Amino acid sequence: MSKDWALYMNAALAEAELAASTSGDVPVGAVIVSASGEIIARGRNQRELTEDPTAHAEIVAIREAAQLLGDWRLNEYTLVVSLEPCVMCAGAIQAARLSRVVFGAWDEKVGASGSLYDLVRDKRLGSQIEVISGVLEIESNTLLKNFFSTKR
Repeated sequence: MSKDWALYMNAALAEAELAASTSGDVPVGAVIVSASGEIIARGRNQRELTEDPTAHAEIVAIREAAQLLGDWRLNEYTLVVSLEPCVMCAGAIQAARLSRVVFGAWDEKVGASGSLYDLVRDKRLGSQIEVISGVLEIESNTLLKNFFSTKR
């Protein structure tokens, strides 16, 4: 499947902006895309909003997609997220059996999709997940840097 991942990353970045502007959450956004190119689910960080430490953008989007489809198996779907998934999210990606992860900014502190760890592609966990990195990386990094500069 060849897609214009920037189009979907822009949708994820719009979710990220909403996370920051509506609830003060770290601006990370995600969308789940079908093989035909339809966005079927959206997520944004909601930890501050919900006081739930598991409410990362990826988890929110995966839960929405599974509920919509009535199935936890998302093996024909792609997760597009503005920041490299962490260990928790990498586990959820593996559990959901997503076929692909596309992300923008690398997360050198807790990334688990190729920077610090590579759990998303770890064959010992069972799934063969494709990872595409660096899509709108500058825009993703800028959003995060701007958010954190106002917090310091």
